[in-house]
Amino acid sequence: MNRPPRILVVCSGNTCRSPLAAAMLAARLEADPVLRGGEVSSAGTSAWDGSPAAEGSYLVALERGLDLSHHRARVLTAEQVQRADLVLTMTTAHSRRVADLGGASKVATLREYAGEQQQGAEIPDPFGGDVADYRRTAELFDGLLDAIVARLGREVAR
Repeated sequence: MNRPPRILVVCSGNTCRSPLAAAMLAARLEADPVLRGGEVSSAGTSAWDGSPAAEGSYLVALERGLDLSHHRARVLTAEQVQRADLVLTMTTAHSRRVADLGGASKVATLREYAGEQQQGAEIPDPFGGDVADYRRTAELFDGLLDAIVARLGREVAR
């Protein structure tokens, strides 16, 4: 890949984890001179089309200077998978769904792509929890996304 990547981030409902991770990743790409211009979007395997971001994700994003006010949930489609260069998921079940839609060669969980060796380690869903649960999720994303951006930078530079 010799251009900034098109990345799709996938969770279940596309209201908690994937919109927050996508916003955090997009901010990191924009701050990176090699990855600036990369596109980040999100979708959910069982999303209710048009739903806004969960309040916890919205608040945690605001605390980090990110705006999820315009986010609307989207159901994962084969077209979204096809358009993406890389699809990052929260769980292995999400990865299987992406593979079913033709993305087997471009999908990985966030933990896998970040280089974590734990098999089956999944990102817990903060849905229904309090804002502290969403903060913990964002803190988990911080380390993973830093590793992902470093890897993407190496791959784009090739």
